[in-house]
Formats: sequence, C-alpha cells, structure tokens
Amino acid sequence: MRHVIVIGGGAAGMAAAASAARGGASVTILEKNEKLGKKLFITGKGRCNVTNAADMRTVQENVVTNPRFLFSAFRAFTNRDICDLIEENGCPLKTERGNRVFPVSDHSFDVIDALKRELRRDGVRVRFSTPAKALETETGEDGGQRVTGVLLPDGTALVADAVILATGGLSYPQTGSDGDGHRIARETGHRVTDLLPSLVPFIVREQQSAAELMGLSLKNVSVTVRDGKKKIYEGFGEMLFTHFGVSGPLILSASASAGPLLKKKELALVIDLKPALSAEQLDQRLLRDFSAEQNRSLKNALSELFPSRLIPEVIRQSGIDPEKKVHDLTRADRGALIRAAKGLSFTLTGTRGWSEAVITKGGVNVRDVDPSTMESKHVRGLYFAGELLDLDALTGGYNLQIAWSTGWLAGQSAAGAVPARGESSARVTQE
Repeated sequence: MRHVIVIGGGAAGMAAAASAARGGASVTILEKNEKLGKKLFITGKGRCNVTNAADMRTVQENVVTNPRFLFSAFRAFTNRDICDLIEENGCPLKTERGNRVFPVSDHSFDVIDALKRELRRDGVRVRFSTPAKALETETGEDGGQRVTGVLLPDGTALVADAVILATGGLSYPQTGSDGDGHRIARETGHRVTDLLPSLVPFIVREQQSAAELMGLSLKNVSVTVRDGKKKIYEGFGEMLFTHFGVSGPLILSASASAGPLLKKKELALVIDLKPALSAEQLDQRLLRDFSAEQNRSLKNALSELFPSRLIPEVIRQSGIDPEKKVHDLTRADRGALIRAAKGLSFTLTGTRGWSEAVITKGGVNVRDVDPSTMESKHVRGLYFAGELLDLDALTGGYNLQIAWSTGWLAGQSAAGAVPARGESSARVTQE
C-alpha cells in the first residue's frame, strides 16, 4: 500500500486526501492549525460558496490565469462530483443566483463536517499542529529527484511514497497561509511567479467621496476599469463603497484583472448607474421626473433616480450647481447629469492587502507541473494542488472548484490511479 502525505488540510488538501484514500493509498494529512478547513470556514462570509453549478466549460471560462492547464483536472473531478461527495456525507446543497452553490444550512462548518466524515470513512489520519519544514528527496539512477518523505520542525522524518503540497497561498494569513508551500516549492527547484492579493477591494484617490458613501451598496450597475482607452475589465452586478474605496462582488472580480497593473500605474474606474437605459432613454426619464419638480433645487429632485446618499456625488461629477432650480436646467445640464450617471468615475490607486484578499494571484509556475497528474516535473512523487499553484478565477465558487479538482486529481495520481510521467497505464494497474 502506497503511503501518501498531504501537507495542508484546506479544501484542496482534503479533496486530495479523500481521492488518494479512495485510490487505495494510506493517507496522512499534516495540518499546521488545530482543525481542518480553517479558511474554508470563512469563505462566502461564513456560508461557503462550494462551487458554481454552471457547465464546466463556463467554469473554465471564468478562470483568469492559466485556464488551459485545468482541462484534465476539471475532467477528473467536476462541480457535480464535489456536490455529490458533500451531499453523500450529509450536507444538502442549494443553488442561488449566479449558479452559486451553498449548503442549505448557510453554515460553512456543515461542508467541513461532511468532508471530515468522508476522510474518516476512508481511514485518513490527520496530525494537527504539525507544519512541514521541508521535503526529503533522493537522487535516482537516472539522476532525477524523487520525494521520500517530509521533515518536521522537530527533526522527525516521515517516510512517504508520494507527497501532495496543498498549503494554500498568502490570502487570509490568519488561517495559516503564510507562504510555507511556496518556500518548499522553491527549495525543491520550482519557480514561483510574483504573488499578489486578488479578489480584493480597491483603494481610490477620492478618499473623501468614498468615505461619504461608505456602506452604500449599488445593485445592477455596470463597472468598467480602464487604462486610458484600453478596457481592462467590464462587469455587471453589485458593488459597495467603503471608507478607503470600493468593494463588493463586481470589484473583487475586477481586481483579478486590474490588480497586477495597479502595481505600476493608476487606473480609471467607471460606474454606469443605469446600464439598462441608453443616454436618450435616461434623458426622457429626467424630463418626466423634472416635470413634477420644476421649482425644486436639483439636489432635491433626483430621489426617484438615485439613492439619496449618491445624489451629491453624481451632481458633483456633473459640475452643476446643486442649488440650481430644475426649471433653470438646460439641455446641456441634462447631458452633464447623464454623463455623470452613466460614467461616475474614480481613480484606482491600489488594492488592499493580504488580510482582505480572497485568493492569491501567482504561485508555483504551472510549467513545472504535469497538468494530467499534478505531479512535479522536477521531483517524482511530489504533487501540487489548490491555491499554491499559479491559478486563479473570478468570484462565484470558481476558485474553490480549482481547489477541489486539482486536489482530487493529485490524490488519484499520488495513489497510483493515474499513470505518472513515463509510466504506462498497464504498469500502474499491475502494481
């Protein structure tokens, strides 16, 4: 029986352990925390957006970095597979707006408990408060490296036939994601790309405006991020103003594309408050609303069109005197209001830090990993899974699906159910 050690007990690590155990391996998880799934517990604001129920092609289209690398992993373990596994272990799921899948209970710990039941059923052993210090390897007759085990901080060496590295990235460091996996990857000859916080709120230059709007949520708006005339991101949905800038689902998704550029330059954020209306339709709406407000000041005549707290900012960006009477507004004034409403603009200066990032952009270079098995191309018997890899996606359950799928394929491969590089299927079957 092959002995597989999984370093990390998060989403990818638990999926890998379950998969390896089902493949007939003896499996041990090394978890540096006092419990499994610590980051999983806080995902989806504590509700755990398990996956996205769209077809797997759509799931792959929402992967921002290296989507093609995931062909094999997404075939090996789909969104339906993870839903079945969780429900089979006593946690019913539901699908909400945007095909987002959550536990019926709305409690992430029910998902974690389901996974723990799967691990117990498969005989997976878990060692808590046990970080990995390094990997132990040996040089084979062909001159290549092969993993032989894991070295613990106290000097104890654990022997293994295969090791799966699933330590996560750098996001939410309070959950134990402190870069250990990247360090181990580098020490074993793997390249690690630049690491940046992603799915993270933006900081804006207009701090006073943001602070005045803090807590205001906008729904059904369109957001565009631009670098001059070049469009970096465009999306429709919900966003939120904060004391430092902007956040919410739309903004987090935008950060996946715009975050790296913000390390070099400022970008423009443009908000269309009325994307369902053309400029001409919005003008007709203004004329109808103003017909009953002729003697009021502009600042008091827009309550049917915009949230009250947003009206001063729209007027400010239009350049019109807020005290101007409606009956004195010109066609040019209406045009300025329309431009502000369909192009409310802020300057993005950066993103918030790791403590607010949902995921890590960057990681172990996928060119160093075999996509059909998740095995290292440099060290035989070493596999990678989850956020540790240079893979990231938009919000909506897609990043967790990356974790489930890469973890499951890594576990299958580590157990010998998937041929390793240079091995035939027949050889694996015979063994």
